[in-house]
Amino acid sequence: MEVAANCSLRVKRPLLDPRFEGYKLSLEPLPCYQLELDAAVAEVKLRDDQYTLDHMHAFGMYNYLHHDSWYQDSVYYIDNLGRIMNLTVMLDTALGKPREMFRLPTDLTAYDNRLCSSIHFSSSSWVTLSDGTGRLYVIATGERGNSASEKWEIMFNEELGDPFIIVHSISLLKPEEHSIATLLLRIEKEESDFKGSGFYVSLEWVTISKKNKDNEKYEITKRDILRGKSVPHYAAIEPNGNGLMIVSYKSFKFVQAGHDLEETMEEDMPEKIKEPLYYWQQSEDDVTVTVRLPEDSTKEDIKVQFLPDNISIMLKGLQILEGKLFSSVDHESSTWIIKENNSLEISLIKKNEGLTWPELVVGDKQGELLRDAAQCAVIAERLMHLTSEELNPNPDKEKPPCNAQELEECDIFFEESSSLCRFDGSSLKTTHVVNLGSNQYLFSVIVDPKEMPCFCLRHDVDALLWQPRSGKQDDMWEHIATFNALGYVQASKRDKKFFACAPNYSYAALCECLRRVFIYRQPAPMSTVLYNRKEGRHVGQVAKQQVASLETNDPILGFQATNERLFVLTTKNLFLIKVNAEN
Repeated sequence: MEVAANCSLRVKRPLLDPRFEGYKLSLEPLPCYQLELDAAVAEVKLRDDQYTLDHMHAFGMYNYLHHDSWYQDSVYYIDNLGRIMNLTVMLDTALGKPREMFRLPTDLTAYDNRLCSSIHFSSSSWVTLSDGTGRLYVIATGERGNSASEKWEIMFNEELGDPFIIVHSISLLKPEEHSIATLLLRIEKEESDFKGSGFYVSLEWVTISKKNKDNEKYEITKRDILRGKSVPHYAAIEPNGNGLMIVSYKSFKFVQAGHDLEETMEEDMPEKIKEPLYYWQQSEDDVTVTVRLPEDSTKEDIKVQFLPDNISIMLKGLQILEGKLFSSVDHESSTWIIKENNSLEISLIKKNEGLTWPELVVGDKQGELLRDAAQCAVIAERLMHLTSEELNPNPDKEKPPCNAQELEECDIFFEESSSLCRFDGSSLKTTHVVNLGSNQYLFSVIVDPKEMPCFCLRHDVDALLWQPRSGKQDDMWEHIATFNALGYVQASKRDKKFFACAPNYSYAALCECLRRVFIYRQPAPMSTVLYNRKEGRHVGQVAKQQVASLETNDPILGFQATNERLFVLTTKNLFLIKVNAEN
């Protein structure tokens, strides 16, 4: 069995600035232009059954504004009439209305369980499109930006199962064959998951091809599925179609279409790691026990016996669990039922209310305790006397040493550790792995549309931009730019929603959920003489921070950055912020 190579990201020291002093707030006004939309953006809000963080990351924080990286300053959105609308800016002072480029053939209002429509620009003349109902379109557009040759024509149109969004797509032109490879993301229900969210994430890698010599229609030639337990921060296909790169908190694995995820994961686990026999959780008044049952189990197969201090569970004549309970229960009020997801749920009523059980059955190690957030908060409160916010160098005194003020809130990382993985398209095996540790993922941007999207990570206080180079096996990720102190600065923005940077790295920008946009410019030469007060040295360049406040109370739904402009989309308006003057 081949083992993936453990790799690391090589930082280019010349691109770092250890003497960077921070951003100076600039009050220079930024020209801002506002366009009213003919029809509202086709926003799809989360349903009641889409309650997990994964649903929020994938769909609740979806960017409804799409930048065509093949054509500078060209953005698209889809409105609630099913129209794909485009705005291409040549001159800010002569803005036209967004124009309709294509109209979806289906009536989206007829679907209750659809997702947001998504679009991706595979090349300068090809587009992949999802209407959010589970249907994928491959569209030949002609050379976009040239009204004489631009005509959107559907070349492939097929239902591919449950609704999905398009994460990435590329166009592959080989001798006698043209292919479109695309990545589709779904969040699907997993009935057998008791201790997790009850959902898993599916990435489907679909290739649609046409043999030129036969002049046949486009057909699906390859479908592979990866599954994992978290929405990927970044997922993209290599330009040659030979591999795939994913940045995610929890790892992904290729599985066969229709193959059960749980079985696949169990095959890959070491023998010593076994699934708990049961899960249990408790409140002040009761204990709930959940046991997974074989399929087609009936009530007649199960025998549960309650005694004040004991419990016995039998399935088809076999003893599953038997023993003395940690504390007494009201056996006459305790109940059990079979749930729809093939699980047995037992409710035990505590006699000693408020008593916390450290174990369910005395001496039994086959189960796993699940704690909810409220219980963790109570435990933390009980332990609070062990910590102090005052600095005390003498641990023998009344309070142990701790000073919470030594760390600022934006210095603190989540304990989650993401990884960057590269998968081979032929063997479907992981070939390279980078443990990102505390290198928090920030955003992605397309610098060169012929290359893979870049991803930006926090390294210490800075934000470093990395360009994947799939052709270089020994140095697959190149450090191409640094945004000084931006990793530190952005962490203090509690309401940030979208993050972006200019393809030429001249500035980075983030927007909040409502109204405000923050712009961080790279250091630029000063037109006047400036000195550092403390050191008395001449300051040759300064990095500026600017803030733009939009005249709207509607939430921001989309955000894109180009070299000259920022585009901000709300439900009813499209804003243009002129960031850089034309070169």
